[in-house]
Amino acid sequence: MPLETSKRLLLEKFAEEIRLETMRTVAAYGEGHIGGALSIADVLSVLYGCYLHADPTHPKDPTRDKLVLSKGHCGPALYATLALRGFFPMDQLRTINRLGTNLPSHCDMNRTPGVDMSTGSLGQGASTAAGIALADQLKHRASYTYLILGDGECNEGQVWEMAMFAAHQKIGHLIAFVDRNRQQLDGWTDDVCRMGDIAAIFAAFGWDAQTVDGHDLDAIAGAIQHAQALENTPSVIVLNTIKGKGWEEAETRVPCHYMTISPQQLAQYEAVSAQRMAAIDRALAQCKEVEGK
Repeated sequence: MPLETSKRLLLEKFAEEIRLETMRTVAAYGEGHIGGALSIADVLSVLYGCYLHADPTHPKDPTRDKLVLSKGHCGPALYATLALRGFFPMDQLRTINRLGTNLPSHCDMNRTPGVDMSTGSLGQGASTAAGIALADQLKHRASYTYLILGDGECNEGQVWEMAMFAAHQKIGHLIAFVDRNRQQLDGWTDDVCRMGDIAAIFAAFGWDAQTVDGHDLDAIAGAIQHAQALENTPSVIVLNTIKGKGWEEAETRVPCHYMTISPQQLAQYEAVSAQRMAAIDRALAQCKEVEGK
């Protein structure tokens, strides 16, 4: 079911805010894993704006939905999302990767409110997500576990061990996303280690598998709704994305896995982002005007 126009616009604005704060966060340190962080902003917007139920005032509630960002080096995008949702003050974003920070380069559940699992060693987040989801299933909780994998990360055999295990255990409230931006640290994924049809591979293991435009909020929402309607079957949603989405300099650079961001580059991005935000606000105002008639 498509999102209501006003809801979709609010999610577009949330995604824009996530990208802006991600850029500011990385720029505060000077460099970081920006490409893959920007490519997951839309799925984070849909999850934290619609589907992932968690209370910022009770971030350890055992009945909450959980997110495992297995590609934990893209933590700046998750940090921006959590700060915007109120899990911790916005000014903490500027402390990333510094001595004494609660925001290390890779996600750490013992430091950052709202981070449900420490991640960084690629592939391991897949296994921990399956374990969390199975534990909730055994305790008869209605909560969902969401897992975000990178397509380069899917080179790891541990991902496929998890896929086999989750299908065998019939873990129904496990929904995985693969950020299919077609790049990894060393270049194009097809040049490093070609994966082929990732959705088909998951399906062969017994998962329900979908492939959507990872920047289409309606498509992401519809795929999540489909996945949530299933019982006893883990789901994967392969997101066709653009690495560095939203920052032209990153979008047109290969690789853009890890980049520096100068104060001048940030200022240029902020100006472009302000224009996009203003356009969304105008569309929201028009939508409210129509709804009020």
